[in-house]
Order: sequence, then structure tokens, then C-alpha cells
Amino acid sequence: MNNEPDFISVWFGLSKLGCAVAFLNTNIKSRSLLHCFNCCGAKLLVVGTDLLDSLEEILPNLQEDNISVWAMKKQISHPGVHTLLDKVEQASHEPVAAERRTVTSLKTATLYIFTSGTTGLPKAAVICHLQSLKAAGGLWAYGGTSEDVIYTPLPLYHTAASLIGIGGTIELGATCVLKKKFSASQFWNDCRKYDVTIFQYIGELCRYLCNQPEAENEKDHKVRMGVGNGLRPDVWKELHRRFGEIRMCEFYGSTEGNLCFMNHIGKIGAVGRCNFFYKLLLKYNLVQYDMVKDEIVRNEKGFCEHVKQGEMGLLLCKINSQSPFFGYAGNKELTENKLLRNVFVKGDAYFNTGDLMVEDQEDFICFKDRVGDTFRWKGENVATTEVTELLGLLDFIQEANVYGVEVPGIGCHEGRAGMAAVIVRPGCSFDGKKLFNITTAYLPSYARPLFIRIQETMEITGTFKQQKFRLVRSGFNPSTITDPLYFVDYNEQCYIPLTDSVYESIVSGQRKL
Repeated sequence: MNNEPDFISVWFGLSKLGCAVAFLNTNIKSRSLLHCFNCCGAKLLVVGTDLLDSLEEILPNLQEDNISVWAMKKQISHPGVHTLLDKVEQASHEPVAAERRTVTSLKTATLYIFTSGTTGLPKAAVICHLQSLKAAGGLWAYGGTSEDVIYTPLPLYHTAASLIGIGGTIELGATCVLKKKFSASQFWNDCRKYDVTIFQYIGELCRYLCNQPEAENEKDHKVRMGVGNGLRPDVWKELHRRFGEIRMCEFYGSTEGNLCFMNHIGKIGAVGRCNFFYKLLLKYNLVQYDMVKDEIVRNEKGFCEHVKQGEMGLLLCKINSQSPFFGYAGNKELTENKLLRNVFVKGDAYFNTGDLMVEDQEDFICFKDRVGDTFRWKGENVATTEVTELLGLLDFIQEANVYGVEVPGIGCHEGRAGMAAVIVRPGCSFDGKKLFNITTAYLPSYARPLFIRIQETMEITGTFKQQKFRLVRSGFNPSTITDPLYFVDYNEQCYIPLTDSVYESIVSGQRKL
């Protein structure tokens, strides 16, 4: 179901009956959709009116598996699909018996939320009542009140909108403005129309706002706070310049994770700050990670090694009664893969976030990259976010996605060469000379993108995260890629078109990288 009031009614109605509810990403189809039913064991599907036609392909499979399908309609022509709205009109006004929803433990599963991995099939993260209550307190922890109007343009099938947004609204007794789908062009008009004071963001949403044409009334609004994650420092600064000193409340956490960081003071680029209470409540550590072998470093005794303050390390959080990990539904192997055992002593267990972080000299915690997004070239680690932020400073680049690619036949170099897929801003043209000047001026030689791929659109996940997997896999061969490709030429001091002959000279080793 898309973002609509019925989503919340069905969610709460099923919870009131004592059912566990699984939120389905509206973008997934066919095999992935059937996989979602199999892994969480769902036996009933409620579908929004506008999404019913998308199920035609798998309806026979659902019926074969005895999964009943209910549509938010009064009448329907699809065979075997039940109508729900007419039943609602006939339903009793008497309250549902309380024993139907009796919960003996706060750690009982109440939701299954599918994580949007960049590769593979979706994973159903188990969400218990305790996690739901914690998430609902997020807006309150940042200073939200019952007087606030909260704008939620994010999809309800993810944690941010449902648990933090809707849950937080109810916790505060505030008002929620639920947008069916995020629109950068309508965003500020909506905020003015409904007197929005807090908005939710995730991933690149704020950058989309900054990419909109400038207008005279951009600071004419009542928004005082933005709550979300994934806000790059360059976009953070531009957001303040364009739209005023909105307090941006950045946090860190994953759907299935067992820890959360919160940036309360608005330090640009940080997701939180370590203090006595963090250390007391969250047993987290940053450990050394080998980028070449793509694995955690272990010492001669087989245990992990701490990084020094200011160094990048893999974030782990100890699993205990205060910070439990509930895993994924229907797949013990996936759950076990997120655990790291015998980390510092025999028998201990930690949740592996898969995220590389830094704790600086002032104890601020900063997200650097996902493991796998960071790549190694010429013996050095390259953090893709750093390169992406620099490319974002160029006036002709609207969006950039940085990753590492293997160079065929180049055994003399370890690791992967830097490449960036970019979208050229409308009305501008790609300037290889300007790009060369800024990368050579501000990036070390190993971090500069060797290859550029011009795209019209950037593939993203449902949470606005950039997809890298297909780009990495497709490489930089001009004979198999239809997008325009460029290669850095230090003789010309410019990015030049990557032709078949240039490609052959690279893979044969004639051109030095």
C-alpha cells in the first residue's frame, strides 16, 4: 500500500487483533514479492486500490499458497480477491476483546520491515514492541511537542516514516502531514500550506531540495527542524544557505540494528557524540578493517583490534539484554551473518553494522562509508563519500555516485580504480577541464576518479540510497556501455572521451594509471 490513511488504519487494526504485520515495499514485484511472503510466513495480503493491477502476475501463486488477498475497495472484478471497504461498513462498533492483543513480553515481534539491500532479495527484519516504542520517542528526544506539525514524505513501509514519523506523532500528540510521494518542487509549498514545523528526510532528499531552482520566498516558512540521516556536509551547508538555519537533527541507526546515535547539537557531518551515557548504555567499538581482503583484522590471538581515536574503523555493538538483536525472519543464516563472535574474548557476540565510522578528537562520531563502498587503490583506502562531496561542488554536476571498478588485465595494480557516475545539471554541459582541475587540486592521486560515466538518471533504492552494485559490475568498457564515458588524461590535463582505442590501451597496460 502506498502512503495513505488506510495504510495506518490497516496497520493499527491488525495490531489490535494481535497480528504481526509485514510492510511491503511497493516497488518490488514478482519473485521478490513472493520471497517476502515465504520468509515471514504471511497468510493474508491487504493491497491498496492503485496497486491491485501490479499483482496480476503473481495472484495465481498467492492463491496456490493459500494466501488470501484483500483489496481496499467495495467492488472488484479480480477473481479470488476479497473486498474490504464494504466489510468495514458492516463491522461492529464494539471494541475488540483486549485479550486478542495481550502481549506477555515487550520483545514479542509486532512488525516485519524489509531492508532495502542494494543486492539480493529483501530481508525481513524482526521489529518487537520495545523497538517500536523506542523509535516513537525519537522526535520527543529532539524536542518535538504536541504543537508541532510533522511532514512525512518518506514511504511508510520503512522504519523512518512509520515508527519514527507516525509513532512519534502519536507519542507527542502532534499533527502529521502524510505525503503520498516525495516531490522536491512541491515540498516548500506544502510546508507553507500546512504550517509544517518538522520534516523528515532520509538519504539524498535534502540534496534534491537544493537542486531546485532558487526562489525569492525560500526562507518564508515555519520549519524549525529536520530529522533524518544520510545528510552530506556540503548539502547541509547549502540547505542552511538556501532555506535558513533549520536545526538538522541527524541520527544513525538501521532497521535491524541494536544501537542508535543522535546528533543533538547540529554539528555538521556528525551523527552523534560519545559521552558517558553512550558508553554506559551502548557497548560499541570501532575495530580495524582490511580493505584489500574485505575482512576484519584479527590479531595473533584471533581477536579484533581497536582503532585509535581519529582513525576509521568498522562499527560493532555488543549484543546483550540492553541491546538485543532480533535478526531476520525465516533465515537463520542471514541472522548469523550479521553477528561477529569472539570479538574481544571467547564467547562474546557483536552486531556487525557494516559501517565504517570515525570518532574524532572531540568525540564526535561521523559516518564514513559502507563496507564495500570504500575501495582500495594503489595501497590506499578511498572513501566514496569524500569524493562525492567534492564532485558536488562543481556547478555542472547535479548528482554523483562514486565507486571502484576492476581494471581487466592489470595485474600490476591492487584494488579497484575510482569511477563516478554523474548527472549533468540541466542547462549545463560536462566540463572535463574543470573536473580535472578540482580533483587534482583537492584529492590525493589515489582518490581521483579515473573514469566518468554520464547518466540521465541515477538508480536508487526505496530509501534514496544510491545503487552501486550494477555500476560496479558493468565496469567501464565503452563497447558494452551506451552512456558517454570519460577517462582522465594527465597529458591533456582533462577528462577525455573514453573510446574503444583508449580502453584497449588501458587494459593492455600501454596507458599508465
